[in-house]
Amino acid sequence: MLRAALFALLACCLAPAIADERADAQRQLEASQKEVAELQKLLGTLQQEKSGVQKQLQGTEREMGDLQKQIDGLEQQLKDGEAEVERLDGEKKKLQSQRAEQQALVALQIRAAYQSGRQEYLKLLLNQQQPEQFARNLTYHDYLSRARSEQLAAFNDTLRQLHDVEAELASQHALVAGQQVELQGRREALDKVRSEHREALAKLNAELSDGGRKLKAQQEEEAKLAGVLKTIEETLARQAREAEERRLAEIRAREQAEEQRRLAASNVENDSGKARPSDDGPSVSSGAPGYGGPFAQARGKLPWPVDGRLLARFGSPRDDGRLKWDGVLIGAAAGARVRAVHDGRVVFADWLRGAGLLVIIDHGGGYLSLYGHNQSLLKAAGDLVKAGEPIANVGSSGGRDSPALYFAIRQKGQPSDPLAWCRSQG
Repeated sequence: MLRAALFALLACCLAPAIADERADAQRQLEASQKEVAELQKLLGTLQQEKSGVQKQLQGTEREMGDLQKQIDGLEQQLKDGEAEVERLDGEKKKLQSQRAEQQALVALQIRAAYQSGRQEYLKLLLNQQQPEQFARNLTYHDYLSRARSEQLAAFNDTLRQLHDVEAELASQHALVAGQQVELQGRREALDKVRSEHREALAKLNAELSDGGRKLKAQQEEEAKLAGVLKTIEETLARQAREAEERRLAEIRAREQAEEQRRLAASNVENDSGKARPSDDGPSVSSGAPGYGGPFAQARGKLPWPVDGRLLARFGSPRDDGRLKWDGVLIGAAAGARVRAVHDGRVVFADWLRGAGLLVIIDHGGGYLSLYGHNQSLLKAAGDLVKAGEPIANVGSSGGRDSPALYFAIRQKGQPSDPLAWCRSQG
């Protein structure tokens, strides 16, 4: 009786802790989503463009990125659909060949049955004088009859399969045709937006033809990016402090619950006069979820985000030399996959003046990686990414004349040379 009471008491004590552990991951995910939503709200005002030309460029490049993403998806669907058509067509040919073979066998068996007459059992009975011979003939006749029935059943099954495959093939053909029409529509829309983008880019270049204006525009672009990064870094630092405070409060609450559970168990043991093995209880979560381990330990080990040629190095002069690169510029083919260099969480995925379609990933511990001038974005703010996972496609957004990737690393609020972090040239 006492043992049952002990088990019941322990179950009551443990149940809330186990439920808390199971809900911990969900709470962390919701907290992460709220943090990103808060960050996006803060960044909203910084991303607004007042300049007519810049606003037009922003609109066309965003639309081009969305259309290109849709086209890539449709092309993959079309490729999968055509592969399915090819598979179904091969299956259809196989079934047609199988049907022809079975049809020939069925025809032979029908002809043999016709030639042997309609009253086969009666003929066997009347024509046999020896019982042993009759039994053997009857067994042989039964075997032929079963074989004929099985052959007819297999033939009918093949006809059914062939009918199903032909129906599925017709449906797949219709699906592929629809995807082709939709893809053509998206390509025509992209061509139209590209024309508008060229006009906007020509206007922008005309406005910046004067060297002084171009320098001022670059300074404004750097200030814009610096403002976004400052907001991101300050917000992430504050959110990290708040998360740490919540984590410590949860640990204290769990320690108190654990102490109460142990006291309750000790009281029951004293009442029963029997000792029981100690129970360490459920494990305690370390707090906010990790995003791939410590970035700080990855110096010199990171892969490059894309294969290509370095067009500009960290710290090298830009244009007239009055500004310097705070990252690197990697020349690569338009549409090439841009991959995350380390596990992390996307905190920015949008258009920004000078950087075009930009992805910023938070790696924890005050480390950010930036990927700009993309053609299209494959991730949204709040997404968790793994090292090597595609996050964008190389492009020329942000006013560039040729496709290239702007890649930068921020180390606790300061730009850091990517060549010191990446293990080999991209």
